[in-house]
Amino acid sequence: MKARLGFAMMIGTTLLAAAPAHAKGCIKGAVVGGIAGHVAGHHGFVGAVTGCVLGRRLAKKHEQEREQEMHAPAGDQQPATPVRR
Repeated sequence: MKARLGFAMMIGTTLLAAAPAHAKGCIKGAVVGGIAGHVAGHHGFVGAVTGCVLGRRLAKKHEQEREQEMHAPAGDQQPATPVRR
């Protein structure tokens, strides 16, 4: 079990060191993931690495959605249909 955890930590550290650091979303995800990993069985580091990766992915996704909304022409939007009661 310790060998698997060590291997996972080594892979996670290598992946993080190879990519440039993007703090947007990573810090919040690392904090949440570290706490969750610690509570789930004293695997705080693995949780922090996973949280950082997922947090960065979600932040990037939200950023792309905001850019698409800003660049979308106003004529493409359909008017909202009224709700009949």
